[in-house]
Amino acid sequence: MSEGLSRRRLFGLGAAGVAAVGAGALATRSLAEQPVALASATSDAVPFYGAHQAGITTPAQDRLHFVAFDVITKDRGELVELLQEWTAAAARMTQGRDAGTFGAVGGAPEAPPDDTGEALGLPASGLTLTVGFGPSLFDGRFGLADRRPPALADLPAFPGEDLQPQISGGDICVQACAHDPQVAVHAIRNLARIGFGKVSVRYSQLGFGRTSSTSRAQATPRNLMGFKDGTNNLKLEDTSMLRDHLWAAPGDGPAWMDGGSYLVTRKIRMHIETWDRAPLAEQEAIFGRDKGKGAPLTGKEEFDAPDFAAKGPDGQPAIAGNAHVRLAHPDAHGGARLLRRGYNFVDGSDGLGRLDAGLFFIAYQRDPHKQFVPIQRMLAQKDALNEYIKHVSSGLFACPPGVIDGGDYWGRTLFA
Repeated sequence: MSEGLSRRRLFGLGAAGVAAVGAGALATRSLAEQPVALASATSDAVPFYGAHQAGITTPAQDRLHFVAFDVITKDRGELVELLQEWTAAAARMTQGRDAGTFGAVGGAPEAPPDDTGEALGLPASGLTLTVGFGPSLFDGRFGLADRRPPALADLPAFPGEDLQPQISGGDICVQACAHDPQVAVHAIRNLARIGFGKVSVRYSQLGFGRTSSTSRAQATPRNLMGFKDGTNNLKLEDTSMLRDHLWAAPGDGPAWMDGGSYLVTRKIRMHIETWDRAPLAEQEAIFGRDKGKGAPLTGKEEFDAPDFAAKGPDGQPAIAGNAHVRLAHPDAHGGARLLRRGYNFVDGSDGLGRLDAGLFFIAYQRDPHKQFVPIQRMLAQKDALNEYIKHVSSGLFACPPGVIDGGDYWGRTLFA
């Protein structure tokens, strides 16, 4: 096809590269409130209480520990009690304190500590904990079936995906982000400990090297393909865009989600060794951007707007019709945007010695069926990058509004 990316044309395209494995993207603020307070240094604490949960519009930290839980208790009261206990522990840990009242060493010697201790002496490290509720939580076990938001309808199947059920879905998710990986792991470990007998871990994922910037103060990071990722992500400072694309508003669905956001996760494995053997010109043509600066093929600097009408010397589009930057651009989806804050992952090697590595895609939005779904549908059908990636897990979660004060808890608006 003349508008597509053919191998015959690759070497006549010149330099081009960068994009973001996923789609456009967003970053932060609230219905009409103040921006979420920020940690001024990587060791500082991020405020836990607020109209929205921290960890969404918070400038992306360096490390991730994401976990999905299945609820195994059948008692609604026990589930609410767990959410209250989790909230209290999260409020402490995000401020650099132990998970429990007595901590790792302050309790009775004959009793198990109420904190595991591996974060003793470490600062808060910008820790944020963000919770979400999956579609399966609304199956009738806890009287929530009629409170499931329309936006939490199951995602459709997409061409080319190879989803593994054991690392997809989940009743409840918790996203822990911090600048110190030990702090993030400590937080998830302690929430799992507190939840023993009420929830079980379905799967978890460690991530590093954030793949999006969510504030203008952050430089654009690179994914494991070597390209800058998240150039077009919305930033914390883009107030009106965040209001329109990120936060659930009155009238969108059930009132308990007002001020919340919907989270989509996708574990995207990259065929690293195959990619590493692709010529630079091919890599840049696939992304539609220069690999060095991240400029679109029609520009000179990273943040130059792509010119999708521009022609190359051969008379064909300078940015191919199936280039990632073209298909992921908001103009291709009626302006739909996402707030992306994904992470690179390397889970060792497979049985053939290939890196089990890629992108743990994380995106927040006001309605996934109006934002993520149309973007991903087009990417799955046409993106030249599909030759080098495969989606192997998927998750969808409703993240409720923030915890207002010490008397509030995660999900109170849902269970009230």
